Amino acid sequence: MPEIRKVRFLEPGNRPYRPALRNHFTYDRYLRNPSLGLTLLATIVKRRVPDTLFYSESIAKIRWDDVLDADIVFIGMFTFAAPRGYELARYVKEHSDATVVLGGLHASLNYEEAARQGDYVLLGEADDSIVDFLEAYEHDRPIDFSGVARQTPDGTVIKTAERAAPTEIDTIPDHSLVYRFADMVGHNTLWPQVIASRGCPFRCDYCAVVRHWGQKMRGRDPQNIVEDIRQTIAFFDQGRLPRLNRAMWIVDDNIFALRPWSKQVLQAIIDSDIDYRFTAQARFEVGFDDEILELLKKAGFFELALGIEFLENESFDAYNKTCTSEEVIKSIRNIQAHGINVRGLFILGADTHTPGVGERLARFVIDNGLRGMLVQSMYFVPGTPVWKTHQDRLIHTDWSKYTGHVVHHPTLMTPSELNRELVHVSRRVYSYRRLLQSLIFDRGLNRLLFLGEFFWQRSVAADREREGRKLAGLPAAGPKPRHLPLITLDPPTDPG
Repeated sequence: MPEIRKVRFLEPGNRPYRPALRNHFTYDRYLRNPSLGLTLLATIVKRRVPDTLFYSESIAKIRWDDVLDADIVFIGMFTFAAPRGYELARYVKEHSDATVVLGGLHASLNYEEAARQGDYVLLGEADDSIVDFLEAYEHDRPIDFSGVARQTPDGTVIKTAERAAPTEIDTIPDHSLVYRFADMVGHNTLWPQVIASRGCPFRCDYCAVVRHWGQKMRGRDPQNIVEDIRQTIAFFDQGRLPRLNRAMWIVDDNIFALRPWSKQVLQAIIDSDIDYRFTAQARFEVGFDDEILELLKKAGFFELALGIEFLENESFDAYNKTCTSEEVIKSIRNIQAHGINVRGLFILGADTHTPGVGERLARFVIDNGLRGMLVQSMYFVPGTPVWKTHQDRLIHTDWSKYTGHVVHHPTLMTPSELNRELVHVSRRVYSYRRLLQSLIFDRGLNRLLFLGEFFWQRSVAADREREGRKLAGLPAAGPKPRHLPLITLDPPTDPG
């Protein structure tokens, strides 16, 4: 009967961590928050295997002498990190006897691809299946429970039955299991994070989250969430210097979809007397709920990031997003009237978009007083409806570039034109003039956030300009999409 001595978790980074001064003011260059999901799974595994540790390339280099001595190596990844994740999987298999298990959003939605890189793939949420895996491994039983995929000796990939989503989701992640995380909490670009619920009742065509978490909303116990918040704050407060950024991101995709539960969570935070500030993602509907907005303000929420995506009603209709531009504007104004900032999350590159959409978006952000924005090119996570309908219009399938860069031929613009629109809106909203205005007129956290986002957005715009050179001469798809050949990008580097 095999004994599990040691388990290691790996999170690949498309830009692996390296020390740099800019890490203190530019997020997502060589530094980003480690995966909460992998931290949670490591916490679950440690209950059975005391020697459990999680390496995230987002914050530290992997100690290979330690990892290659493990019995089981779990690797979780998003689409943009899949090439790096597969490199890590191959490296472990070539240099050790460890069993390699892949998982995460990309591996779950593309299990046939992932199963060829490791020994097994855990599909979907793995809170329960990872325990089943450990038990099967320890007792030398076949790995044939529901929610797993693997490649057979003849090269065929097989998948077991679908697995029900876990209902017990109150485990509090142990951040101390993340290698060197405690040493990095002084970086104000790293935000304390808590996830309070899973799932989303909507099915927007471009969204991978609902394909992974499902449409059934599941909320944690409100008091359990409060305790998670307390422990996370305590972890981030252990740095040598006081943090300037005393704000936490509640990372749920749509925390307000379960309204009665949301009220309980907000009231629990209010009753806890936790002195912290919070931000969360939301749909526009929350802007019409005065009771929720009042509770948000009392609980310390200073900002909501609205998944607005588009400006035009025809774009909302085209991608199965149930709202109108008029509703979005009314929602923004009512949220602001309650003293809560609004940040906009946007997509450029819809089939309805034309040259000039970047300037129109910049004017929308500025004229409506949004505190900031995140804008990406239309993204195509393999496994989503837009992926299936746009495969003949992709420029390439180098997943490492699926980070908001232009990866498809739009209908009414060339890829190069779309890229210029993305660069323009970033530099327009985060201009030197607006930076000066923020430094003069903003106070406290608002000033700090705009300063950090200024450097980040300028860094992203510079990246897009470099990537844009590869797009020169590529055509628009036109109103009748046709098959367009993929371009070839440089091969990835070796992880060793």
